[in-house]
Amino acid sequence: MHPDPAFRLDDAACRDVAHAAAFAHVFVHGSRGAGVIHAPCTLDEAGDLRFHCSARNRVAPLLPGARAIASFSPVDGYVSPDWYDTAGQVPTWNYVAVEAEGQIERLSRDALIAQVDALGDEHEARLAPKPQWTRDKLPVAAFERMVAAIEGYVIRVEAWRGTAKLSQNKPTVDRAGVADALDASGRDDLASAVRTAR
Repeated sequence: MHPDPAFRLDDAACRDVAHAAAFAHVFVHGSRGAGVIHAPCTLDEAGDLRFHCSARNRVAPLLPGARAIASFSPVDGYVSPDWYDTAGQVPTWNYVAVEAEGQIERLSRDALIAQVDALGDEHEARLAPKPQWTRDKLPVAAFERMVAAIEGYVIRVEAWRGTAKLSQNKPTVDRAGVADALDASGRDDLASAVRTAR
């Protein structure tokens, strides 16, 4: 994480980023080696991260009991010095990044199914007014095949770390120039983040 406290996110903001981003790179290191899983995640009521992956994923055997860092980076981009009103600037990168660190445990079959259902419910709701897809639309045999092919895990989060480096250290006129230039280059996602950063 960036060392400047001006960019630091508190735990609640980190959880908000993780919830909104919903897709993590889960880095693991255990007695059997190291690897990365790329997985959609849900936050449970305790603030822990739940995810699933293919049972055939080469990293799956490393997961149970391993230490993990789940990394979320929903938005990032280059910032040109030409976008500042203030002279003497250098190129930089604006970004939001969050890490959740903890121990991985395997989920039971019932908890895995609950995670898959929660993931679908959450993301189908984001597509409203589209009618919501539910598991009831899937033949039971097809669902059982899918569940048999995946494994579910929880990261018992012990620490959240987050950075939102979005030009907060620049004068207002420079931040406005960055946001306007990002908009003009088609990066309205990053422009919005710059405009709303505290």
